[in-house]
Amino acid sequence: MADLQDEPHTDYAAHSAYTADTVPAGPGSTGAGDPAAPVTGSALERAVALLSEHPVTDGHNTLVWTLRQSPYHDIDTPDSGVDTDIPRLRAGGVGAQFWSLLPHEDGTADQVLSDTLDQIDMALALMRRYPDGLCLALTADDMADARNRGRIASFLGPVPGRTLTGSLGALRAFHALGVRILAPAGAPWARDELTPFGHEVVKEMNRLGMLVDLTGCSPEVACQLAGASKASVIVSHTAAAALKPHPGNVTDEVLLALRAAQGLAMVTFDAAQTGDSLHAVADHVEHVRAVAGPDCVGLGATFGTEPGVPRPAGLTDPSGYPRLVAELLERGWSETDLALLTWGNAQRVLRDAEFTARAAQHRRPA
Repeated sequence: MADLQDEPHTDYAAHSAYTADTVPAGPGSTGAGDPAAPVTGSALERAVALLSEHPVTDGHNTLVWTLRQSPYHDIDTPDSGVDTDIPRLRAGGVGAQFWSLLPHEDGTADQVLSDTLDQIDMALALMRRYPDGLCLALTADDMADARNRGRIASFLGPVPGRTLTGSLGALRAFHALGVRILAPAGAPWARDELTPFGHEVVKEMNRLGMLVDLTGCSPEVACQLAGASKASVIVSHTAAAALKPHPGNVTDEVLLALRAAQGLAMVTFDAAQTGDSLHAVADHVEHVRAVAGPDCVGLGATFGTEPGVPRPAGLTDPSGYPRLVAELLERGWSETDLALLTWGNAQRVLRDAEFTARAAQHRRPA
């Protein structure tokens, strides 16, 4: 559970836009435009109450990329053209968001770097444009403070590891700009195996307090990265390969490596990876918990897209989070384990990265 200093201020509930009435429980209800899952009213009410204290930390949202195509879109107002906006984040009980800054297309290292810097600039502009809704977060304390002030804590990253080509300068520049997560997948130093330079990248990320995101890495490289890092690692958006084979889903071998490293696997709402029902998503969450442990499971829905991405019914935008929590309550999850799933586990890995960084800075110069 959260530390005492992280207990939410009573103003958080006042700032949240959702209540039990705004997320209907009956079949065919619309909520924020998508059909609700068949859950009981009492479970949904308990879910809403739990999320008011322990909101969701979502590990992956691509809204920054989407807004590059329509930079004047107003995320203070719901719009059917994009699945993410501040009202729906609040309706779903999202208290912290990792904003993905990964490019959607391959290119040269210079092109990828330029594109990533553009996205960082856009993300920072988004924080300035919506100061009452979004708040840049650099630490776990920032995450708790934003929640207590009724803001959505916004972490920058992941950024692509393939921007690092033989030098750690870009990594340190990313950190100075506020980035706290990097994804090695696709980088030459983490493609077939973790190279000596790759080990140096991981050590420097540990020194800086940045999270290593294993999403998209082969099982072999993912296990190598988890073993090389002295801080907890994450998989920002994935599902269980044992339930549904998919290139983006993690094997039980990787989940066991995450358990050993006290890492975090964040389950996606991409129907291609999970299946097309809320029940299927809950199955993946339960499998990850069973293999990796209750301290190593989180949520990374992969919202932030335009219409057309297949989503499980009832989970088509961030307002659906209470329905998933209600489903897990009906399956017998304790509120303690649910608080870890939504908030506690993500906060723990951030604190662990910060603790590791403080220790490493005494031993390793920049």
